[in-house]
Amino acid sequence: MVEELPSLAHLLKILQQVPYLASKNLYRVASHFLEMQPQQVAQFCASLEVVKERLRKCEHCFFWQEISAGCIFCASHKRDQATVCVVETWQEIVAIEKTKGYTGLYHVLGGSISPLEGVSAEDLTIDALVERIEKGTIKELILATNQTPEGEATASYIARKLKGKNIVISCLARGLPVGSSLEGMDRLTVFKALSERRPF
Repeated sequence: MVEELPSLAHLLKILQQVPYLASKNLYRVASHFLEMQPQQVAQFCASLEVVKERLRKCEHCFFWQEISAGCIFCASHKRDQATVCVVETWQEIVAIEKTKGYTGLYHVLGGSISPLEGVSAEDLTIDALVERIEKGTIKELILATNQTPEGEATASYIARKLKGKNIVISCLARGLPVGSSLEGMDRLTVFKALSERRPF
């Protein structure tokens, strides 16, 4: 039936390309866009274009930064330059920052090693992380990957890569539920996991 409405079919096809958008919500999201006022549609599209034009990834930590300014973490003199917290995605940085209990730097891997999904170590920013470590200014690395099989495998891989380096490697406390992601945890849980981190 949808095929008889080519414009609607095209919209649904585009929405299917959005990761994490569950199939059961596809029609609801499409309906939301279709019912938006023309001015709202224009504002939405303009916002996407502005974001694409003005944001880029920091070449050091791979968090987003305004092109016209330095990275809010790497360029800050208030951050502890000797400590780096390694996360899978930038969303986890948002969760950690909400705790107001961490003042170091970050490194965004861009995901986790997952052979089943075709993601290898080379697809992540692990080599860039090793380069940062080899510069010698970082004293502690906190492996804050998610407590999933993929996250644990990624953390172990990084630890092996850095074996023999003069750096302390720690990981989050095990108070986080197995299989969970930092992004979905409450502030207190994330804060305790960071503050009670242990040697890896």
